[in-house]
Amino acid sequence: MTADPLVLSPELGRATERLLTTVESLDDAGLAEPSLCSGWTRGHVVTHLARNADAYVNLLTWARTGIRTPAYAGADAREADIEAGAGRPAAVQRADLAAAATRLATAIDALPPEAWSAVVALPSGAEIPAARLVWTRLCEVELHHVDLAAAYQPADWPEAFPLRLLHDPATPRAATLATPDGTVLLTVPDAPTVTGPVHALAAWLTGRGDGAGLTGELPDLEAWK
Repeated sequence: MTADPLVLSPELGRATERLLTTVESLDDAGLAEPSLCSGWTRGHVVTHLARNADAYVNLLTWARTGIRTPAYAGADAREADIEAGAGRPAAVQRADLAAAATRLATAIDALPPEAWSAVVALPSGAEIPAARLVWTRLCEVELHHVDLAAAYQPADWPEAFPLRLLHDPATPRAATLATPDGTVLLTVPDAPTVTGPVHALAAWLTGRGDGAGLTGELPDLEAWK
């Protein structure tokens, strides 16, 4: 599955529009409701997505200029920004997320072709070529959209997204994966076979599903990173 940023950029745009539509439906009380992320309200998730967009703008700036520009000022600053923004009025959060998404889209469009090969560091410390940033942001948007617990479910993911997730190096290699018609999606030697719809397999592996609808021996999973 491709991670070409020029291919994935339109998909990121569509995923962002779906996210913004969901956030538009949430009022102040709705954003104060718990999300699927432990200890976070929906407002925390929305604020995280806004600041994460800005973090990716920083990384694209790093790729474009060659000047080291970390995603965040630091782990403490990242957490403080999320906490400070989580309780803002819904209208403010919606505008913030939309503006941050626009800044990121502009930075993606402006990056020279040769800059996509530059190596940057994610907040985890993992070093990746800038070309993978569009894919990693797409994961942030699609997974955290589900985490909002506001009607959007793994079954709503476009077909290509969970297929890419199954082959992403960050996704746990815990089982051989197959669809109900017998198509093997991923082979893991000496591991049990788990069968189910593609979106349900991806949801289970990324902690966005409990395995409902899957058959086979479901092993314990490492946390998706």
